[in-house]
Amino acid sequence: MQNPANFSESQIVFEDNHIIVVNKKVGQLVQGDKTGDESLLELIKNFIKIRDQKPGNVFLGLVHRIDRPTSGLVIYAKTSKALSRLTQMVKNREVKKTYWAVVAKEMIPQSQRLIHYLKKNEKTNKATVFPKPTEGAKESILNYKVIKYLDNFQLLEIDLETGRHHQIRAQLSKIGVPIKGDLKYGSPRSNQDGGIHLHARKLELIHPVTKENLEIVAAVPQNDAVWKACDA
Repeated sequence: MQNPANFSESQIVFEDNHIIVVNKKVGQLVQGDKTGDESLLELIKNFIKIRDQKPGNVFLGLVHRIDRPTSGLVIYAKTSKALSRLTQMVKNREVKKTYWAVVAKEMIPQSQRLIHYLKKNEKTNKATVFPKPTEGAKESILNYKVIKYLDNFQLLEIDLETGRHHQIRAQLSKIGVPIKGDLKYGSPRSNQDGGIHLHARKLELIHPVTKENLEIVAAVPQNDAVWKACDA
């Protein structure tokens, strides 16, 4: 897994006094973990401190996570008021998240609502999928539709109803279409950059402070031929 230990202003998709939404690169950590690699949280704090010439500490709170091998939209709160409101909104499922996933060109229904039960294994950091309610497993629901066919792949648009650990990766693998590059969930080969073809494409929410309707879209990685074909 590459570690793009840099943050550029071009990654900012939306920003005001209350929130900042960025387009995460493959390999960037949303917040610090046991690897000790510098996280996007720290990179953005440093960026704001220098850009705005702030003398003290910069407040920045993480609202939600996406996996390290994934690209796309992540929201950070710039005030404690915005953080508490957004955290509650995510909990209440008031933030609509839409993902794009590139998967193998297998025969699957054009659109489908998937309901499974996921159990996280802490040791392997992997989710096990069960078809029916199982002790310790959480109900996991997503809706997908095929929106484009490529030569060897197909592009799915996914709306999450629940937000479980590795949910999209595990559920798509369960129906026989693991995400391109996702070795952990059955993809036959890895991607060159160590990432997977899963992209947090769109966020829809009511701004936690101004109450305006926000619809924020992130461009797919431009250095990847398959993603560029999806967006063509």
